[in-house]
Amino acid sequence: MIDVEKVVAAAKSDAAHWDRAGLPDEVITLAARAGLLGADRPAQLGGAGLAARELGELAATLGEHCTNLRSLVTVHGMVAAAVDRWGTAGQRQEWLPRLTSGDAIAALAATEAGAGTELSAVATAFEADGTDRRVSGEKLWVTFGQVADVFLVLGGSEGGLGAALVERDSPGVSVEPVEGQLGLRGARLAHIRFDRVRVPAAQLVAPPGFGLSHVVGTALDHGRYTVAWGCVGLARACLADAAAHAATRVQGGIALAEQQLIRATLGRCWVDIQGAQGLCEHAAEQRSDGSPGSIVATIAAKYAAAGAAATVSERAVQVLGAAGCGPDARAGRFYRDAKVMQIIEGAQEVAEVTIGEHVLRGARC
Repeated sequence: MIDVEKVVAAAKSDAAHWDRAGLPDEVITLAARAGLLGADRPAQLGGAGLAARELGELAATLGEHCTNLRSLVTVHGMVAAAVDRWGTAGQRQEWLPRLTSGDAIAALAATEAGAGTELSAVATAFEADGTDRRVSGEKLWVTFGQVADVFLVLGGSEGGLGAALVERDSPGVSVEPVEGQLGLRGARLAHIRFDRVRVPAAQLVAPPGFGLSHVVGTALDHGRYTVAWGCVGLARACLADAAAHAATRVQGGIALAEQQLIRATLGRCWVDIQGAQGLCEHAAEQRSDGSPGSIVATIAAKYAAAGAAATVSERAVQVLGAAGCGPDARAGRFYRDAKVMQIIEGAQEVAEVTIGEHVLRGARC
């Protein structure tokens, strides 16, 4: 069972503080105990076994209140999904119960200075050391890298790109906290360095050559899906704040809501959100049906929802004026977060190319 009420209540009162100081360890523990970190894992592993639509609605609910909290559920779920699908029986037995319960926090370590959009260009190397590997390289912008107990690391090997589970307390792992970035300021980001870290062969996930296309590919697909729904929740919250302000704010003896320009702005926001939600719902159906089109459907949903989040949050700040620019303003915080959503798990421009190629292959609506 998932008990989201206590987590949401904490977010309502403290999300602005978390954005400044980072999501506290005790809130991460609260989220784990509430079942959020195992939301879509099977019941036999202690998870809630949520279906795709239910997981999406959970991400939207969290997204309405705190992008950092939703990001914890996203990145942790990305690693769990990858291990669940591509891990060995031993890896699944060892890691999935720990990830599902939140006894271990996971993070994806893929991005590098020369490998962001093009992850195939990673320079991190997996060098053979007998049957084990030595991992060397530096990963950037690792969400919740400051607190993760295990990293799913993408790197190159003789047989092609590989993926491995690398534990934080392994000799040679160093963590550099990142602060003051544009958005996701409470997501405990870090740069992670691996200095010839010994990784047992048993912690290699899938054979070499499958690290990006299969293991990290699964993680990114899961991430795009929850980001998409989270963006819908974010946009809803911004529209609600803008509408409430317009209904009560009076200028020159006239409520903002009486001005046609404001009404038109709110109307455009509503349509953008409805369109994004519709694509998210379509992606949920495709995923539940096991359709081969689910990957593109998820990319389209993330593209539309991230765009709606950016547009609606910007319009909301404009309607709110100074009230949207204060240090505790939800719309202002989400305005910064929304820009990041258009970049992570695949930039908008890359999504457009992928969707365009889908159209040229004879896509059906």
